[in-house]
Amino acid sequence: MEPQTDTTRIVISVDAMGGDRGPSAVVDGIVESAEKNPDVSFLIHGNEAELKKLVARRKPLATRCEIRATERVVTMDEKPSYVMRNGAGTSMWSAVDSVRNGEAAAAVSCGNTGALMAVSMLRLRKLPGVNRPAIASAWPSRNAHEFNVMLDMGADVRADAEDLVQFAVMGASYARNALGLAEPRVGLLNVGTEENKGRAELKAAHELMPAAAGISNFAYIGFVEGNDILGDRADVIVTDGFTGNVALKTAEGTAKLVADSLREAFQKSPLSRMAALLAMPSLKRFSRRMDPRRSNGGVFLGLNGMVVKSHGSADATAMAAAINLAIRLARAGFQDRLASRVATALATLQTGTTAGSTNSGATE
Repeated sequence: MEPQTDTTRIVISVDAMGGDRGPSAVVDGIVESAEKNPDVSFLIHGNEAELKKLVARRKPLATRCEIRATERVVTMDEKPSYVMRNGAGTSMWSAVDSVRNGEAAAAVSCGNTGALMAVSMLRLRKLPGVNRPAIASAWPSRNAHEFNVMLDMGADVRADAEDLVQFAVMGASYARNALGLAEPRVGLLNVGTEENKGRAELKAAHELMPAAAGISNFAYIGFVEGNDILGDRADVIVTDGFTGNVALKTAEGTAKLVADSLREAFQKSPLSRMAALLAMPSLKRFSRRMDPRRSNGGVFLGLNGMVVKSHGSADATAMAAAINLAIRLARAGFQDRLASRVATALATLQTGTTAGSTNSGATE
């Protein structure tokens, strides 16, 4: 498959071997996406013999996919440093290289998150001026558009003030393209909304945010708290990767607890089972709104290429959601827009910081 030259034709590169459910679930997810996106083709990376059997049984993929044979798989327990040195020849490495070589608009994988970020950084490199890439994920929310964006979700546990400002610029661009928001509202996650609260890097980022907002066309609303993550006060929540990942895993656990508790409550007695039948339409609407599979897919922001990380345990529905996200962003030209916006914002902020330092020195 030649490098993409037709801008109307989208190719998505998929690592078929990294998930907990095996390549069958991944291929089923590709089928779901293919049926909804007839203009999209796929590069599928993994065990050739196994993938040929799976693809042969799925007619929607007959003329729209190419299998890239790889001999090895990155396992969930492999360290990122090891994969960076020895990952060539794996399905994950091959999928990312397709983006690097211009053959695909985006890569999608449900493999080892740390390894995927390491390989992506190694093969695609960071955008000029970006200190740390970030993982952005969509969360169900009370907003009219039903989702909020949060980053970083665990690309790096650390983030200083400059990193947090870069996250805001990238997160706003993502929300603009993924959620269709002209001027996303950005909040900085803290332990309170008062300006005197929080760590030093949060206070420093808070001071820098208004300038970044003016340059990058987002509305900075100040500090937000944990209960705003699922609320309607902000569209983009900015935090460090440690906090973001803890919040993500807590939300996943809470959603499972609520679902299991409802199931147990409605099965407790014949009367409760009758009540469940009466409530079924409402329960289905609630289940769909809170279904994490609908928002599956974390986008790696800050790289010279688009990579979408699917949950490791993704089934076909969740995998299709991650692929559809990649397609939607590719259609919007998100990668080029992000690179342009980041370059403009960083250059302007750097000029302002330098000028401020010079003026400050002149008055002393």
